[in-house]
Amino acid sequence: MIGDDKPPAYIVTGANSGIGKAIAKGLAERGLPVVLVCRDPLKGHAALDEIRVQTGSTALSLVIGDLSSCAGVHKAAEHLLEEVPRIGALINNAGLWNIKRELNADGLEITFFVNHLAPFLLTHLLLERLKESAPSRVVNVNAGLYIFGRVDLERTPTGEDMHWLRTYANSKLCGVYFTCELARRLKATGVTVNAIHPGVIRTNLGNGGGIGGMCLRFAKKLWKSPEKGAQGPIYLAISDEVKDKTGCFYFLLKEKPIATVALDDVFSAKLWTLSESLTGLR
Repeated sequence: MIGDDKPPAYIVTGANSGIGKAIAKGLAERGLPVVLVCRDPLKGHAALDEIRVQTGSTALSLVIGDLSSCAGVHKAAEHLLEEVPRIGALINNAGLWNIKRELNADGLEITFFVNHLAPFLLTHLLLERLKESAPSRVVNVNAGLYIFGRVDLERTPTGEDMHWLRTYANSKLCGVYFTCELARRLKATGVTVNAIHPGVIRTNLGNGGGIGGMCLRFAKKLWKSPEKGAQGPIYLAISDEVKDKTGCFYFLLKEKPIATVALDDVFSAKLWTLSESLTGLR
C-alpha cells in the first residue's frame, strides 16, 4: 500500500495534556513518528510545539478530533487515515470523568461515550489500517477502578444510573471487556490489544464542583506525575517483551489477572452488540 516505505506512526488520543502529552513526548524522544489527536486546536498546537522543542523531533503531527460524539470520531478517523499510511500503535488515552450527568450529541452519557464507545468506534474505523500495518498494537489506557463497575446495559449508556464514582468505573469496566473481546477477534492478525492502569496520576480527570470534585483535587496533590503514568502505555506500545501479549490487563509494567467482574462471556457479547448498535457499526 502507499506509504510502505514510511516508518509506522504512533497515534495518541487526548495528547494535549496529562498522560497523553507525556506519552507523545516519550515516544518522540525515542525517535518515533507520533500523531497527536486533540480536541482543542489551540491546546493541540501548543502541545505539538512544546514537544517538538523539547525533543527536537521532526516526525510529529496533529489531528484535530473531538471524540465526544460519533460524528467527531468519524471525522478524526478520516483525518488519521489520510495522515497515517502505517500504524505502529493506536493508544486510546483520551478520557473523561464527569461527576454530573451530561448527554452528548448522540443522546449518550458522555463519560460512557468518551471512555468506552469512542475507543470502540475509533479502533474499528482504523482496524483495516492496523491489520495492513501488522505487527501493530492497540493500547487502551484504563483504570483499576474498573473492578467497581456494575454496568446496566439499559441505563448506563444514557446515564440513568449516574453516580460520580460508579459511572467512571462502569466506563472502564466496559473498556476491559472491549479489550478482551477485540483481542479474541483479532487473534492471528498480528494486531495485539491490551489495557493498562497507568497508576494514580495527576491529570484533569474529575475536576469539577461539589464535594466529589473537591476531594479529587485534594487527593491529586499526592498522586504521581503524568511522566510516571506514561511509562506503562509506552511499554505496551513499543516493548519487544510484550510483542506477543494480547487480551491482557497491566498495572504499571506488570500483567495482572483480570477481575471476575470482567469475565462474563454472555455479558461481553451483549455489550459488544450494544456498542455496535450505539455507534452505528451494526
